[in-house]
Amino acid sequence: MEIDLGKIQANARCLVRRLGDRGISVTGVTKAFCGHPDVAGAMLDGGVVGLADARIKNVVRMRTAGINCPISMIRAPLLSEMEDAIQHCDASYNTELDTIRKLGAAAKKLGASHDVILVAEMGDMREGILPENLNECAAHVIATPGVTLKGIAANFACMGSAAPTGDDMAMLSRLADQVEGACGPFVELVSGGGSANLPWALGEGSTGRVNNLRLGEAILLGTDPVSGKPIDGLHTDTFALFAEVIEARHNPSSMPTKPSPLEYRKLELVSNVGQTNRSILAVGQQDTDASGLKFPSGVGFIGATSDHTVIDTGNANVSVGSEMKIGMDYSALMRAMSAPDVEKVVRHGLSENGVYKESRPRPILKLV
Repeated sequence: MEIDLGKIQANARCLVRRLGDRGISVTGVTKAFCGHPDVAGAMLDGGVVGLADARIKNVVRMRTAGINCPISMIRAPLLSEMEDAIQHCDASYNTELDTIRKLGAAAKKLGASHDVILVAEMGDMREGILPENLNECAAHVIATPGVTLKGIAANFACMGSAAPTGDDMAMLSRLADQVEGACGPFVELVSGGGSANLPWALGEGSTGRVNNLRLGEAILLGTDPVSGKPIDGLHTDTFALFAEVIEARHNPSSMPTKPSPLEYRKLELVSNVGQTNRSILAVGQQDTDASGLKFPSGVGFIGATSDHTVIDTGNANVSVGSEMKIGMDYSALMRAMSAPDVEKVVRHGLSENGVYKESRPRPILKLV
């Protein structure tokens, strides 16, 4: 895996500027790259106001590397992680009162205070407090020693596939008003969601009270998670996976024997189209989500097993030992970043002569 920190920083800076013009700050979501400190640093250099992750291990990794900015847990902390969450996270996104009470107890024990952001269920059907119960939950947070009500939030296009509408976001603003009216304290943070919110946030309508978005995919890949399309002005080649060719031969497109239906499903063979140039890459489902790989033009995905990915290279001649540069969607990126056997190589930006400081020459496969 090669990671272009300069382009990640540029994507963050572009989104921070564009959203800042709309009164919205950006929190960089670090879970897709497992809290890799260099990538987190690129987000911070791009101007994000803080970071957020779903796993305490990733947060500890960033803290150990010296990252001192505000960091939030965007998945509710596990009951076994309460003290770690207090020690390493400034805030957490929550939906369960029992979790919040235990966070408060841990904070009191450690002589600290912890900010709580309540997540409202706005239709994504993953986690969230029903809007009619939000005021009551907010009152419980305010009454719990050790924690402070920081704000409210929502998720969109996580479990579901629908991007938020202007009506959805107006509803979130009204919920912030209602919590203040019922409970008293000012709701400082109204975090409207993630990368799926960008078409709304960068549109022409009012942003209401929404003053923050939590962005991962848009910064990292430059794409809209709902449509999969590139976002104008952003780099989409920030991460690249390099896989070595370990077999290259002229093969028939169907098996001479009759494998079982299960074997066919495992191989995911293409239909019988005669002879093909079929190659095998030394990467598999243990390393990434093979269905989310984006191959060069002229290369077709045939199938993948735990350690192999089979491709059709058409009329191109492929040699064993060459490497293919492959793009990734968000799912493939997450799996590859968490795979211990995938080496991560970072590029720290261009030197004065226009050459990447830490890039290294590779025998890249070129299809002709």
